[in-house]
Amino acid sequence: MSEFVLKLSNIVKTFPGVLANDHVDFALFKGEVHALLGENGAGKTTLMNITYGIYKPDSGDMYIDDEKVDITSPHRAMEYGIGMIQQHFSLVPSFSVSENIALGLNEFKLFPKIDMIKKRVKALSEKFGLDVNPNSRIWQLSAGEQQRVEILKLLYMNSKIMILDEPTAILTPQEAENLFKTIREMLKYGASVIFISHKLKEVLEISDRITVMRHGKVAGTIMKDEADEKMLAKKMVGRDVILRIPKNPAHPQKSKLKIKKLWSKGDEGSYAVQGIDLDVKTGEILGIAGVAGNGQRELAEAIYGLRKYTGEVEIDGSKIQPLDVKKRIKKNVAYIPQDRKSVALCGNLPAYYNLFLKIFRSKKFDFNPYLFKPFSLKKSAEKLVKEYQISTSSVNLSVKYLSGGNMQKIVLARELSVDPELIIAVHPTRGLDVGAMEFVYKTLLDARDKGAAVLLIAGDLEEIFTLSDRVAVIYEGKIMGFSEPDESRLEEIGLMMAGIKKEGVEQK
Repeated sequence: MSEFVLKLSNIVKTFPGVLANDHVDFALFKGEVHALLGENGAGKTTLMNITYGIYKPDSGDMYIDDEKVDITSPHRAMEYGIGMIQQHFSLVPSFSVSENIALGLNEFKLFPKIDMIKKRVKALSEKFGLDVNPNSRIWQLSAGEQQRVEILKLLYMNSKIMILDEPTAILTPQEAENLFKTIREMLKYGASVIFISHKLKEVLEISDRITVMRHGKVAGTIMKDEADEKMLAKKMVGRDVILRIPKNPAHPQKSKLKIKKLWSKGDEGSYAVQGIDLDVKTGEILGIAGVAGNGQRELAEAIYGLRKYTGEVEIDGSKIQPLDVKKRIKKNVAYIPQDRKSVALCGNLPAYYNLFLKIFRSKKFDFNPYLFKPFSLKKSAEKLVKEYQISTSSVNLSVKYLSGGNMQKIVLARELSVDPELIIAVHPTRGLDVGAMEFVYKTLLDARDKGAAVLLIAGDLEEIFTLSDRVAVIYEGKIMGFSEPDESRLEEIGLMMAGIKKEGVEQK
């Protein structure tokens, strides 16, 4: 592993008020996985957007196979064999898998030969272990399946340099392991991979070398065998990070959220939630574990009033009607959704608007629309930006320009800063670095200790074990059983995640 296929030299990129890349050097060797690690806003994605031609650097040079190149667009990048899968997929939901792969292929012009594409997609799927139906519509696919489509697009175009930006942020542990198998298979056929991530264990598992960025600069490049989680975390954030958060014993009190015989349909029309009973008490965190696509999103949306349901949802003993989000906000319910970009945030609005979208209905604020002045929120927004370590040049900046991790921090700041009494958290640390994860864990545990009830839905079992006081396992929209949040119960939980029901499912 001596010759480089990609080299970035002295790259500088600035945005208004932000030095995103500060004289960065980076090299990718042939046949390696080179991990790019760093906090939210450290400059990782900006550097790769330059590599892929989305941004043009202010200064610096790029070389591919010893040849100096000028990448002015993604199309130009693809001509040099560079492909990129971004944090938020660039797929057309109403198109099929094959139609999405056809988009952008020069050789097929206006009338792509879909049958030919289907055959090649099927062959690539089998070759690299990517199980996807070429005829499926994108909206019908899970997040993991959509990612396989993005990978198939790169393979179809014979990309030799593959940039994967936070590829496991929306995957279950099982899906992440399958992705790693695919990456290793791609390396055998001559690909080189840049793997951007916040997850230290995954970086240590899949990479050959690791470059850590901090505040737009390279903090160091290390061989995997010379690194460990503690050292990488310190390089990322500039201080020691508590990787396992200490947790006080829970003291659950009265029932806060009670769900009785809840049924709710998914987007395809069939029931995604099937007769679920749950009871979440004040002063506890109930974790919902399960493989993605087993009704977790639909369950959370039904509870918060975003999806129709039959059955009962009670808060403080009071029955709440379906689709009444306003009532839930008035009852001080916080909601961190699975899809921050299209559900939680208004991308074109500035950060300070997004931070206070819910105050108009919250009982915490005495809102008078006739006296309201938007600029009065800015000082409070700046305080939250500092407290939640949101990397933005200004609270006036539209949130669509923020990194995925900083978008998530905007959501967390809005939902958790008002002392909610009930928190519905779906993948709350998705896309966050270790320092931000530590902060979120402490915030959720602090809310619990102050008497909040927390329903935590997460695909990462380590997160479930770290935060939960009880664990419920969901499979095909049904609760398979309950367990203690103990790693010694991993086999038992794994069996329930696979659909093997535990005896005595009713809650104690």
